[in-house]
Amino acid sequence: MRSHSNLLAAGTARPRQWPRRLKGLALPVAIILLLEAVVRLGWIAAYQMPAPSEVAQTLLQLADGALWKHIGASLSRVLAGFAIGALLGLLFAAWVGLSREAEAWLEPTFASLRAIPSLAWVPLLLLWLGIGETSKVTLIAIGAFFPVYLNGVAAIRNIDRKLVEVARMYGFGPLRLARRVLLPAAIPGIFTGLRTALSLSWMFLVAAELIAATRGLGYLLSDGRETSRPDLVLAAIIVLALLGKLSDGLLAGLEKRWLAWRDTFNGTDTKA
Repeated sequence: MRSHSNLLAAGTARPRQWPRRLKGLALPVAIILLLEAVVRLGWIAAYQMPAPSEVAQTLLQLADGALWKHIGASLSRVLAGFAIGALLGLLFAAWVGLSREAEAWLEPTFASLRAIPSLAWVPLLLLWLGIGETSKVTLIAIGAFFPVYLNGVAAIRNIDRKLVEVARMYGFGPLRLARRVLLPAAIPGIFTGLRTALSLSWMFLVAAELIAATRGLGYLLSDGRETSRPDLVLAAIIVLALLGKLSDGLLAGLEKRWLAWRDTFNGTDTKA
């Protein structure tokens, strides 16, 4: 009877999800219709704010041409920079989170570095690494590093110290301690840092592609500005927003799977 009632509840709850999701589209659609009307009525000059229909036409033209090349270039840079920055952030977060001595040595330097604006790194990276892909990926990695590091340290510090002490009493080495104790307990905080880092990676991408890029969505933004084409600028912004939303959704789905794995893992440990 209980399982039957749960199925009925799930069946009645599922249709209600669609209206809730559609509510999220109401505001963007209203803004698009309002802008279309305002531009068509001549209340805003077309060279300042093109009509959404013109932006859509520009997107279609780009989709038939070089858009996918620009998306591929930007996506590869974001993924590479995010992976490097997130991995280093996790490693240093584990080190500083478990060692007050490491915090005393590293935290003052990290606190100073994370206050530097993204554009301030551009001339230095140009001098050090040149105008190739390495400088662009490095800038994105810098942006991804600090959110993962800060949230990782906070997540590890919030772990019950008794769990760590008991694990060490049972002879857990660093890798086993991280896999069996630290990672399951710190997953929510780590994923908060990862999602923030991924969003910042897309933001840092635009600054990275100002470093003598000849392709990429940041290059499209610069090209639209230099050629006085606001439709091209808005088209690039829309693609960046969609890619950012899609990548965040994928990471949110991965977070749910990891949280489910943690709950299952903890349940098996409790039974054992």
